[in-house]
Amino acid sequence: MARTLSTMLPLGTKAPNFSLEDVVSNQLIYLEIFKNKKALLVMFICQHCPFVKHVQQELAKLGQDYTKEGLGMVAISSNDVANYPDDSPANLKAMAQELGFNFPVCYDETQEVAKAYTAACTPDFFLFDANYQLIYRGQLDDSRPGNNIPVTGGDLRAAIDNILAGKSINSAQKPSIGCNIKWKPGNEPPYYG
Repeated sequence: MARTLSTMLPLGTKAPNFSLEDVVSNQLIYLEIFKNKKALLVMFICQHCPFVKHVQQELAKLGQDYTKEGLGMVAISSNDVANYPDDSPANLKAMAQELGFNFPVCYDETQEVAKAYTAACTPDFFLFDANYQLIYRGQLDDSRPGNNIPVTGGDLRAAIDNILAGKSINSAQKPSIGCNIKWKPGNEPPYYG
């Protein structure tokens, strides 16, 4: 398994806008629909990556635990489906339904949303406050496939808990690690590689 680190976008960065279709509901998802939320979690995931498979139950649990508490959530897959057909919108929909995701799952066909967020790996997490300012980017927790550390979501949950309680977020954050986003040939961003 090749490992790629998240880019660690600078804290305070404004959330880039996007307009993508939810593969389950076919509704259009964009920043403005989260305007009444206390915070917004944008996750870059996919269906096939072993790092995502390792934490997928925790992603579902995050939705169950926090969406009623004022956290907006959206998952985005930006992988090239021509070369990685497991990550097609139909397979993303099946994954979302099987895991009981209660948040939108979108497919970024042009890969422009991933580039706007400087997303580099799956999973890659970006947590924004109510003003869409980046307050956390980094890992879910210390668990990785095969390292025998349990998946708890500890790092991300601490950040979510603090922002929902109106507390400050620790700026010492560890990058997420996962499979690289599968860029379409010739569409790789400058930060890739």
